[in-house]
This record gives sequence, structure tokens and C-alpha cells, in this order.
Amino acid sequence: MTLRLPDANGALRAYEPRTEPLTLTPGSAFTSRTVFSAAHVVADPYADTTPDGPAAVDWDATLAFRRHLWSHGLGVAEAMDTAQRGMGLDWAGAAELIRRSAAEAKACGGRIACGVGTDQLTAGTLAEVRAAYEEQLAVVEESGAQAILMASRALAATARGPEDYLEVYGHLLRQAAEPVVLHWLGPMFDPALEGYWGSSDLDAATGTFLEVIAAHPDKVDGIKVSLLDAQREIDLRRRLPQGVRCYTGDDFNYPELIAGDEQGFSHALLGIFDPLGPLAAEAVRVLDTGNTEGFRALLDPTVELSRHLFQAPTRFYKTGVVFLAWLAGHQSHFTMVGGLQSARSLPHLARAYELADGLGLFPDTELAEERMRNLLSLYGVNQ
Repeated sequence: MTLRLPDANGALRAYEPRTEPLTLTPGSAFTSRTVFSAAHVVADPYADTTPDGPAAVDWDATLAFRRHLWSHGLGVAEAMDTAQRGMGLDWAGAAELIRRSAAEAKACGGRIACGVGTDQLTAGTLAEVRAAYEEQLAVVEESGAQAILMASRALAATARGPEDYLEVYGHLLRQAAEPVVLHWLGPMFDPALEGYWGSSDLDAATGTFLEVIAAHPDKVDGIKVSLLDAQREIDLRRRLPQGVRCYTGDDFNYPELIAGDEQGFSHALLGIFDPLGPLAAEAVRVLDTGNTEGFRALLDPTVELSRHLFQAPTRFYKTGVVFLAWLAGHQSHFTMVGGLQSARSLPHLARAYELADGLGLFPDTELAEERMRNLLSLYGVNQ
């Protein structure tokens, strides 16, 4: 049956839902690229809480979604921006998420890396920032997961210049038990991170970032770059020391960055691989055979959806990610921690449905259509 979907101008347009999903089966790990999906958390819809209260998480549904990603060969990047870190999920909730997900990864043989930040603090001295990082690093290492050193709002607020970043990161890398991933998250994802690495000049910031890596190459497994600038990522990955990987975090240009060029390629750690998990996994397996054209043929058509979900204000992309998880049947409701389900408009969500449905992302197309129809009715759109 035809759906009437609202557009950005308030008009209704007719859309004929797809009747057949893509047939994508679980598979083994990849051979040519290391690929992580940054995974969302599922809220407990029955919790009597408020947007600024502690996160209430449905642990069973949250862990089930991670098993879904692992079954397709993807690694899970846990307690990252996609899990609403600092946007509904506080450190206490993140620590619980890390422990539970790491235990689940051990039980089912899944790969996991977890975010280490300083979100116990809003601000503090450099010593307090270091201590906050150390506390979180200990939790991740004790869980048996790989650590991802995330950008810190508190460090951005406290640091006086590049030398403070060099001191804090150098201290953490010296004491890390295993090589970590360094995460550079741009201000489009979090405005509080403007001027990270000691400068708003990206060339100067890149110089400091590379200086941190060059001083401790044996402690850096790789870097995750989330600046939404493909050429800058390419230039940066070409300057990395031998053996240090680049994990793209560019949700606008990921197919070309993962495919690479004659001088190298990016691995992946992406929020868009939450809703794209099975399709992304299929594309990487095609790439494993050396078929770059086949990889691009599968993944290039997904970019329009990704650019839609991550459009400005980019930090609200999590709303679209969870919305698609609900439509796909991975959770029973469209509720988010922090009340973030309200962060995107109905026209935005309607377009996300249309694009995802067109790609065949919904395993049960009738369920997705029914849920979309119910949401439209809730907003007063009569069909």
C-alpha cells in the first residue's frame, strides 16, 4: 500500500514501499580490512526517567544488537559517540556497557574495542583530566577489550596549547598495556571539541596529532579520523608511521576511503555501519576477493542515506540510527536515552525510511511499513 510521506516543505508525497529485502547472510571475519561498527544503545522504554537523568538501558536488546553485528563479521566499537556518549549516556552507564559488551564478546568470539574518555568531568586541571582518562582506561583493559582514546571535552577546555595534548597523550600511551586507537572527533560531531590538538588550524592540529603518534608508534594500533574531509584523511594516512592503521570515521566518503588508492587505504570504524551492518559486511567480503568495483557497486548507493542521517547538526545522527534499528525490528520501540528521539523532524525520519527501504535494509518490509505508518499516524498524518 502506498504511504504518504511528508517532505521538508510540509507537502505529502506518495511512496510505494519495497516488498523484498536484500538477502544477506551472516559470515566470517574479513581478510583485507579491519572493520568496526560503532553501535547504538537500546533504551528501556518503561523506565520512569527524564532526559537529564541517568540512562536507563535495555541490556538484553542492546547486547542482542551487538550479536547481530558480530554474526556478520563486524567488530563492535563500544561506548562511542554512536552510543550517545555524553549525549544521554554518562560514564556510569558507559562503564556498565563496556563490561557487559566485553563479556558478551568473549562469550561469542566477537571483536570489540571500547571508548576511553573523561566524561566523569566537565572541566578540571590537567592532572584531573589524566586521572579521568586513567580510570576509564583501567576499566576497558580489565574488561579485555581494546582501548580507543577518545577526544576529551575536558581536555579541550583545559589545555593551553599543543604541549598539553602531547603531555597527556604521551602519559596515557606510555602506560597503556596494549596498542590503542587514537580518535580525532571533529567539532561537527561535538562543538565542544573545537580547536582540539591545540589549534583550530587543522594543519597545525594535524602536526601535533602526528607528533603524538611518532613518539609512541608501538602503542598506537591506529587512528580514527572523523573530520568529514576525505582528502585530509588521505593526506594524513600517507604520513602515518609504518604499521599504524587509519580507521576512517568519515560517514560521507567511506566507500572511496576504504577502497583506497595505489598508495594505501583506510580500515573502518563507522557509525553508519550500525544500520548498514549486513550490507557493509557483504561489500567488504567482495573487496576481500580483490573486486573493488563490486565493493563500490554495493556501498556507493548507501552514501545518500548516510549523508542524510549525518546532515547538520551532525551530532544528532544517532536519532536516525536508532529509528532505522526500530524499523528493522532490532528493537521494539523508538525511544532513546536522553529523550533524543525528538532530535530529528518527521520529514527527516520519513526520508531516512524511504532511503533505507530503497536499499532493502529492512529484513521484514511489512513490519517496517507498519511501524512507519504508525509513526505517521502519531504525528497526525492520515493515510
